[in-house]
Amino acid sequence: MGVTASGRSPYVLCGFGFARLQGCLTVAVACSRPAAVSQVAETSILAPVGAEVLSGSTRLKAGTAQTMILNMLSTGVMVQLGKTYGNLMVDVIPTNQKLLGRALRILPQCAGIDEDKAISLLVACKLEVKTAIVVGRLGCSAQEARAALANANGMLRQVLGENG
Repeated sequence: MGVTASGRSPYVLCGFGFARLQGCLTVAVACSRPAAVSQVAETSILAPVGAEVLSGSTRLKAGTAQTMILNMLSTGVMVQLGKTYGNLMVDVIPTNQKLLGRALRILPQCAGIDEDKAISLLVACKLEVKTAIVVGRLGCSAQEARAALANANGMLRQVLGENG
């Protein structure tokens, strides 16, 4: 992905040239129309935002628009990869207190269990949140849950029989 407010950044244009030589898909995000990057990228997302309030300060409107576009794209990717369940990021790896707290809020909500049970289940599942959700919901072992998730390419909904 190449991100350029003007749509003509030499660094992005050169990067696309190299990426194409490597056989990579190229996607441009620019805030002007027409945009030179559209001529070299396979896919373009153009969001013309008009002149900046402070001329030359592309971090204002252009930067905000591009941030929103990148957030939408990355969120869509997380959903497609099965890293979410409803509006929850269930593939969280609790490597610190904040993430552990998040995991302990997600697990009761997804598995329909209380917080004490969530703690013991998370420990028994080696801090694997999706594994713990499957164990909590289906009553299987952690090993069976891991195997089911692997067979479903990590798609929690599929393991829980909620294809939809």
